[in-house]
Amino acid sequence: MQTTVLIVLFGAVIVASLLAAPRRASVDGFFGGLGATGQVPGLWVLVLSQVTTWIFARSLMNAAILGYYYGIAGTLAYAAYYGSFLTGGFIVARLRRQGACSMQDWLGTRFGGVGNGCYNLVIALRLLSEVFANLLVVGLIFNAVLAGSGTGAILIVAVLGLAYSTWGGLSAALRTDVVQMVVFLAVFGVAFVALVTGADFDLAAVVTAQGTAGAYNGWVLLAVALLQVFSYPAHDPVMMDRGFIADEATTSKSFLHAFWISTLCIIGFGFFGIQASLQGAAYEEELIGTWSAMFPQWVFVALMVSLLVSALSTLDSALASASRLVVEELKLAPRTLNGGRLVMVAFMGAGTVLTLWGNATLFDAVAVSGTASMFLTPVLIVGLVMGREVALWGYLVAFGAAMIGAFAYFARSWPMVAAILPEGHKYEQLLVICICVVVAGFTGVLAGMQRG
Repeated sequence: MQTTVLIVLFGAVIVASLLAAPRRASVDGFFGGLGATGQVPGLWVLVLSQVTTWIFARSLMNAAILGYYYGIAGTLAYAAYYGSFLTGGFIVARLRRQGACSMQDWLGTRFGGVGNGCYNLVIALRLLSEVFANLLVVGLIFNAVLAGSGTGAILIVAVLGLAYSTWGGLSAALRTDVVQMVVFLAVFGVAFVALVTGADFDLAAVVTAQGTAGAYNGWVLLAVALLQVFSYPAHDPVMMDRGFIADEATTSKSFLHAFWISTLCIIGFGFFGIQASLQGAAYEEELIGTWSAMFPQWVFVALMVSLLVSALSTLDSALASASRLVVEELKLAPRTLNGGRLVMVAFMGAGTVLTLWGNATLFDAVAVSGTASMFLTPVLIVGLVMGREVALWGYLVAFGAAMIGAFAYFARSWPMVAAILPEGHKYEQLLVICICVVVAGFTGVLAGMQRG
């Protein structure tokens, strides 16, 4: 019964998304998000689109899992990444003030094709990880509620998500994001109210919880998030793409509203993980099995629907940004509807194949891409904020340091890499890596800064 209800509800969301997608799409709408008559999206369309594409399924699961292990410290550490809406809004405003139409526009002017190539490599990998991670959550959910159904569910969601994404590109993503966000808020809101009104819920215990593994590494991860939060939004094409659609005033407000809404949602979802730890529930299948045993069926179904909706909403936005990257920035496909659609098919196909790889550690993708993005911190602070010219070699030093750092964290279990890293928990190692990346990046950029 539980499985049937979940499938029916999620199927209804997919049907609603297909109906909300534009019937016809123009090239400008597909790549630039403009409406059928050329109008830009309004404030709350942008807000809901920003929020629903950032509180994606992987993030919700990360917040809950970190809450389970590290208590309120773990949840706050992940919520800190949502300060990216504030730093991202700041970066977008500065870029627009200098006449840039995108991150690539600004980087290309200063560092040419090489500078853009480095940046585009990082965001291409990020977009691929978004497709992979959200499909992976779909598989985890369906395997938990019906053993052996995960792969089939991934394939079905991939095909249906691709269907309406290729229909209208970014314009479809914006319209369906609104529908999906409204559904998410309603369903998650019901589940959250059930949680906090339950007899076993104690707010004081939740906000002081230490988690099953102690709070220390949660605070370590918070330090990592604070180091990464400036560069993190700049390497997220989904956020950056939405920063150049509407006028500056509307865009600025959209980032501010997206910040507080998404942060509250992430902390709220983290409460579910914290509550599981407080009740002494055993960790099962990324907490999905844990929740199934903890909550009434209708609360569990509401949680799963909210996760599935968030996965779907991120998939279409990631595909829209991938098509814009490949077509408009890399110019590897013609700027036509079919050109953009072929790119979407390629990214969805690659992401689907990666789900067969077997890595279900959801936070690793965040940590690796967040570390890779850190080359942008010194470049943006010195070049964008301070307005100083930086030599290409200084940019490449920062980029190289970030790539080495990201690889070191990814390969931390390899004997050769483990011999170099300090002994300790993986988050302690990540913090050391991030500090080294920041120091090396600023050293290179400041050394390459033109005196004036």
